[in-house]
Amino acid sequence: MEEMKRELADIIRAYHQKGWSPATSTNYSFRLASNPNVIVISKSGIDKSLFSSDDFMEVDLKGLALPAYAGIRSSAETLIHCKLYELFPEMMCIVHSHSVYSVLQSMKNQTSVELSGYEVLKGFEGICTHDTTVQVPVFDNTQDMPAFAEVLTRDKNRLTVPAFIMRQHGTYAWGRNLFEAKRHLETAEYLFEVDWKFSH
Repeated sequence: MEEMKRELADIIRAYHQKGWSPATSTNYSFRLASNPNVIVISKSGIDKSLFSSDDFMEVDLKGLALPAYAGIRSSAETLIHCKLYELFPEMMCIVHSHSVYSVLQSMKNQTSVELSGYEVLKGFEGICTHDTTVQVPVFDNTQDMPAFAEVLTRDKNRLTVPAFIMRQHGTYAWGRNLFEAKRHLETAEYLFEVDWKFSH
């Protein structure tokens, strides 16, 4: 667990440097195969340029802090992580960004971002050729996390790639391990940027 915390903290700081995680925004989590009923998630209000392995806490699958972390606040979006782990139980890591291009794409596209023909589409698990089209869903942003969790349940069939955008907010991506989650987020963000620049 400590090694995973260090690796993810390194990535969080790198994403801050890329402009994907300004100030205290974004949230990240992982589970371990040895204890999948515990979610290790970023604490709320931490400057991501300074994020360290000490800035994680543990919650249960309902998003409630474990006793050792009583009184410490996890991300306001903890329930999104809980719901994604419920919907995709084989997934063990979730990463998030507040990138400029995901926000711009969400302001242009009402329901999804269509991506077609790009070589980097193969960065998404299960895609073996550039000669395909994917739809990355765009969901309306909300502060009502229980309601948003229900939207994810209702629209699970729209999650055909392991990523989605919250409108004027950012991207969530997930994977079976940190490497895969990182690859999925970076694939999505690269494609959002290229597609935006091509069409503008």
